[in-house]
Amino acid sequence: MSSHILRQRLRSGLIALAGVLAVAGSPPVSASGAEAGFQQYANNDVANVASLQRGARNFVNYCQGCHSAKYVRYNQLARDLGMTEEQVIGNLMFSAARPTETMDIAMRPADAERWFGIAPPDLSLLARSKGPDYIYNFLRSFYVDPARPTGVNNIMLPNTAMPHVLWELQGMQAGKFEEEKHDGVTHLVFREFTEVSPGKLKPEAYDEFVRDTVNFLDYIAEPMKLKRQSLGILVIGFLLVFGVFAYLLKQEIWKDVR
Repeated sequence: MSSHILRQRLRSGLIALAGVLAVAGSPPVSASGAEAGFQQYANNDVANVASLQRGARNFVNYCQGCHSAKYVRYNQLARDLGMTEEQVIGNLMFSAARPTETMDIAMRPADAERWFGIAPPDLSLLARSKGPDYIYNFLRSFYVDPARPTGVNNIMLPNTAMPHVLWELQGMQAGKFEEEKHDGVTHLVFREFTEVSPGKLKPEAYDEFVRDTVNFLDYIAEPMKLKRQSLGILVIGFLLVFGVFAYLLKQEIWKDVR
């Protein structure tokens, strides 16, 4: 056996040994919602204008106290959501002076870090980076955890610094976990939620509330999404028609050569 092959096998053996030692020395890991098979689809529709209007209402009333959407202007909401500027001013503008301003907040990042340990992120592009399904499951996955400073934790984002701002609507729930061993390592696997105290909304109504909110976040992440998709269909249709005529022209030009 050549020395080159021996070196390769020795290197592979050392890598495998290092992996085994790393796993053996790792602490127990709590399973996320995705690992536990908890994730559900948001099934939101950015073409549903009524849902977007409700989502905008939810956002400014429950989210914008801490989270900005600095890449979106209020007058753009008026155009895209079928609202007048007067309706936007009366129902959605609580911290801005003019409709041309962006959806910013008054909270300073330094204050937010002192209160929450981390500044709440801007939500303009959250749906593009995380996806609507992630946000939908996150807002439904808070559970009571006395060990956390806010009194709650989250299946989708363990040890989150965010409090459960929608607890009055959803109510409070406890998470049931079970220990499972895989390859000698103990994992906490989420099984189900159990109700601790009911909220103002029934579970179906709360899910719809969250879906509308997620729909709005999906819209602001890419306001031109529907126009882009419709334009893409037109471009593909044009290319198909052009391709047919180009092929017929090619056949006509080359028939004499053949």
